[in-house]
Amino acid sequence: MSVAAQNLKYLRKLRGWTQEEFANKLKIKRSLLGAYEEERAEPRLEVLELVSDMFKLSLDELLRKRLSEARATGYLAKRRAQKLAGSSNQIQLVPVKAAAGYLAGYGDPEFLDELNTFTLPMLAPGNYRAFEIVGDSMLPVPSGSVIVAEKLDDPETVKSNSTYVVVSRNEGIVYKRVMKNNKLKNKLTLISDNTVFQPYTVNMEDVLEIWKAEMVLSRANVQQRWDVNQLASLVSNLQDQVSTLKRKMN
Repeated sequence: MSVAAQNLKYLRKLRGWTQEEFANKLKIKRSLLGAYEEERAEPRLEVLELVSDMFKLSLDELLRKRLSEARATGYLAKRRAQKLAGSSNQIQLVPVKAAAGYLAGYGDPEFLDELNTFTLPMLAPGNYRAFEIVGDSMLPVPSGSVIVAEKLDDPETVKSNSTYVVVSRNEGIVYKRVMKNNKLKNKLTLISDNTVFQPYTVNMEDVLEIWKAEMVLSRANVQQRWDVNQLASLVSNLQDQVSTLKRKMN
C-alpha cells in the first residue's frame, strides 16, 4: 500500500469520518476517495494540498512518512491522546442511513470502524452503542432521537417492561419495551409506548443483538407535548396491554 494511500485512510479514521464525510470535505466523490485508499488511483496534488492544510502537515510528510507509525507531534499527537484517553467510552453511532448496512456489518470491524464515535463522561465504562430512531412508536420519545445503549451479552438477563434496542433479521433495528414470555422462552414481545402501535413477537433465533437503553438524546424544543388527559390515557392503555400480555404468557 502506498504511503499516501495509507496516510489518507489513517487521517480519516483519526478524525472519525466516514469516507462520504471525508470525500465531501475534499470536494471529491466517495468512490474516488475509496480508490485512493485502496491504491487503485494516485491522489491528485490538489487533494493532497487540501489534506495538508486540513491536518497541518507538509506534502513531504503525506507522501513519505507513515503517520500511523511515526511519533507525531502537534495536531496528530493531541488527537491520538484524546482518542486513547476516551477509548473505554467510545460510543459508535448508528444513524438511520446506516441501519441497513448495520444488519450485514454489525460484526465486521471494518464496517464498525466507519461509524462516527463520541463519548459521554457520565456513563460507567462498558460496551455502548448509539442508535438513531425514526417514527412515533415510542412517543413521547420523538423521532430522530438517539438511544445510547449497553450491549447485553446474555438474552436471559432481559428485564420485562424495560426498554431495549433489538436488532433482528426480520425487523431490523427497533427501540421497544420488551416483555419476556414465560411459556415461550424462545420469543420476545416488543411493545411500543405509543399505544396506537400493537405489540408483536420476535423469535430469539432471529435476534442478532440486544442493547439495554441507558440514555435518550434528543434535540431541544422538538419533544412532543402531552396534556394530562393524554398521559392518563396512555398509561391506562399501556397497563391494559401489559396485563393482557401477562395473562397470555402465564
